[in-house]
Amino acid sequence: MSSIVIGSRGSDLALWQANHIKAKLEDLSHSVEIKIIKTQGDIIQHLSFDKMEGKGFFTKELEKELLEETIDLAVHSFKDLETNYPEGLTIGAITDRANPRDVLLIRKENVNASQKWEVKKGALIGTSSARRKVQLKKHRPDIRLDDIRGNVPTRVNKLRDGMFDAIVLAKAGLDRLEYDVSDLHMHVFDPTEFIPAPAQGALAIQIRGKDKRISDIVSKIHREEIAATTSIERKVLNLFHGGCQMPLGAYCQPMENGAFDLRAVMAESVKESPVYIHLSGNDPKALAEKAVSELKAKAHESIS
Repeated sequence: MSSIVIGSRGSDLALWQANHIKAKLEDLSHSVEIKIIKTQGDIIQHLSFDKMEGKGFFTKELEKELLEETIDLAVHSFKDLETNYPEGLTIGAITDRANPRDVLLIRKENVNASQKWEVKKGALIGTSSARRKVQLKKHRPDIRLDDIRGNVPTRVNKLRDGMFDAIVLAKAGLDRLEYDVSDLHMHVFDPTEFIPAPAQGALAIQIRGKDKRISDIVSKIHREEIAATTSIERKVLNLFHGGCQMPLGAYCQPMENGAFDLRAVMAESVKESPVYIHLSGNDPKALAEKAVSELKAKAHESIS
């Protein structure tokens, strides 16, 4: 049996994710190798996402190699994937979901416990995410924002070098890399208040739709309970026709009665104040549709 080739970006976090899936497949007695592929998001480091053209900054090149059959599967941070896949590709499995929360890393001299989120008044905070920007300004209009790019170590080092007073990162990345930030103060956001990106922390395995061999293999590491909640979050994004640069967050949790609890936030643009909704329901599609309808209505009311 030929070796399974995983396509991955070359960042520390992407390689952790690829190696994580590699180990799972090797546990099933498969031979696996990793091919590193550079993406537009890796190459263009001087622009924030909302200033870059198009969508799929971290995925298009991986998808191209999948279609050209130079790799058998691609491992993605699910939040980076477009909700509409190129013809011929599909999601073969949703696997682990790490902690979906965002964190605020603060230089210790900029901590102020009396302020919301423990960061001093007028702090300069680094983030290139439109979703994070609108929520930060909603709750702390006194803070200043500036774009920051690069992988996790690069961004943390920019903070350490004093370029920012604090930065926002996904907790999943810090946890997976076991990255030591003990010299910094960490505030972990409440995901029901500071709402994560749809499917933040989850891993997705993308494959060719007609590749039954790979489909059968990866189905063995699929986690249906994670797929259920992340699919609702991503359906909200899909109905807005949004990409990872849209100011939109969605966070879904299962309830004991088989229903789902959904919170979402959106803004018409990074310059607008965000609106929030909180809903529950048993029908995933209807729940996502209701969320989008209510968000659009609230956003329209806030502008008018």
